[in-house]
Amino acid sequence: MADGGLLSPVPARLRAMLYLLTPNESSSFEMLHDVPECVHQANPFFLGLVILEMMLGSLISGAKLYNVADGIISVSLGMMSRLPLLLVRGLELSAYVYVWEHFRLVELPWDSAWTWWFSFLAVDFCYYWFHRSTHEVAILWAAHQVHHSSEYYNFSTALRQPLTQQLTSWIFYVPMALAVPPSAFAVHIQLILLFQFWLHTEVIRDMGPLEWIFNTPKHHRVHHGRNLYCIDKNFGGILIIWDRLFGTFSPEKDKVVYGLVYPSNSFEIITNQFHYYLSLWRRSTTYSSLADKVSTFVKGPSWTPGNPWLGNYNHVPKLTGEEKPHDPSCSLPVQVYVVTHFLLVLHTYHELFENQATLTQLTVLGMTGYVLLTLTSLGFIIDCRPLASILEMLRCMCMLMLLHYSHLTPPNSALTVPTQALVFLSVLYWALQSFSQLPSLKMKSD
Repeated sequence: MADGGLLSPVPARLRAMLYLLTPNESSSFEMLHDVPECVHQANPFFLGLVILEMMLGSLISGAKLYNVADGIISVSLGMMSRLPLLLVRGLELSAYVYVWEHFRLVELPWDSAWTWWFSFLAVDFCYYWFHRSTHEVAILWAAHQVHHSSEYYNFSTALRQPLTQQLTSWIFYVPMALAVPPSAFAVHIQLILLFQFWLHTEVIRDMGPLEWIFNTPKHHRVHHGRNLYCIDKNFGGILIIWDRLFGTFSPEKDKVVYGLVYPSNSFEIITNQFHYYLSLWRRSTTYSSLADKVSTFVKGPSWTPGNPWLGNYNHVPKLTGEEKPHDPSCSLPVQVYVVTHFLLVLHTYHELFENQATLTQLTVLGMTGYVLLTLTSLGFIIDCRPLASILEMLRCMCMLMLLHYSHLTPPNSALTVPTQALVFLSVLYWALQSFSQLPSLKMKSD
C-alpha cells in the first residue's frame, strides 16, 4: 500500500480515526498499492493523544490512568506486532487478494458509494465474529489475550496488539473477497482499527443516544473488564448493534477492574505475547484422552472436562475491590533510563518504517532484530530479572556499534555525541552490574 494518498492532510487523518471519511475520500483507490497507510500516518496522533491523556486524564477522571512501565509495554507490544510488515505483506491482505483473484463471484465497483457502505457493514460484521471467536476459542485467545493484559485502561492500551493474531484473523474476512475489491477492504480494515483507538479511555464517560448504535468507550470498558458481568461481552468494532442482536451486550454496571482473570504480572514482551500458548500446552498434558487434549485448544479458555464449551464462569476468581495493578518497584533513575532508551528505539522504529524501501533486506532484518532486542531488554529491566544487566550490557554494545557505523541515528544530529556518550556510560554501568551479580547467578545455577 502507498504511504501517501488522499489521507495525508491532517484533517483527513484525524477524521479517519473516527471513521468520518466520506466515500469519495476513501473509495478512490482502484488498485491495492494506491491505498494509503492510514495506520502508519496516524502514529503521530496516537502518540499525541497518549501524551494529552497522560497530562489531563487524571484531572478529568479523578483516577490514576497511567503507569510508566505499563504504557511502555503497551506501545512495545504494538511495535512488535507491526515489525513483520517490514518483511512481508500482512496475511489478511495476502489471503484476501488470493481469494479475490481466484474465487470471486461478482465484482462490485471499487468507486461506488454503495460498495463503500456495504464494505463498512461487512467489515464490521466480520470483525464482530472474529473478535467473538478470539474470546471463545482458546488457541485464538492465546493471541488476543495480549490486548487484554493491561490492568490500566487508556489510549496506550489500544496499541497493545498481538503478534500472532493475523495468522487466523484472515479466515473471517475472506468471504468478503467473493465480491468486495481488495482496495476497498484495505481501506476499511484500517479504518475499523483506527476507530477503536479512541474507545480505550476512561475520560469519556457517556455519549448519550449514540450508545444505542455505536461502540463507545463506555461499552468497550466493559469488554476489557474481568468482573463477572464483563467477561465475553461487547465484541463490536464500530457498531454495538451486533452485540444487541446476538445476545453478547452488557451495560456498564459496577466499577470495572481491568486485565486478565489471571494476570501475567510481567512487563516483558516475549512473555506477554506467548505465555498463554505455553499455559494451554501444559494444561492439555494433564488430560489423558485425546478428545480432552484437543478440546483444550479449540473450546473456550475456561473450559475443563465436564463443563460447557465456554467453561464455568463460577470458577472465575471473585473480585474483592482491593485489586492493585502489578507494579514492580523501579527506582526513579531506572524509570528515567528506561524511558530515555525507549524513546530512542521508538525513533529507530519510525525511521525503519520510513526508510524501508531504500534499505537492503539484510539491513531491515538486522534492525528489526535490534528493535526486538531493545524492547525485550527494557522489559527485563522493568521486571527486575536476574539476567537483565547482562542482556542490557550486550544490547548497549550493539547500539554503540550501530551508532558508530551510522545504522542508528539520534533524533537530531546535534545529539550524536551525547547519545554515544550516554550509551558508552550505559555499557560500563551494566558491565559493573553484571560482574557484581555473577556470584549470585552462579549460586542459583548450582
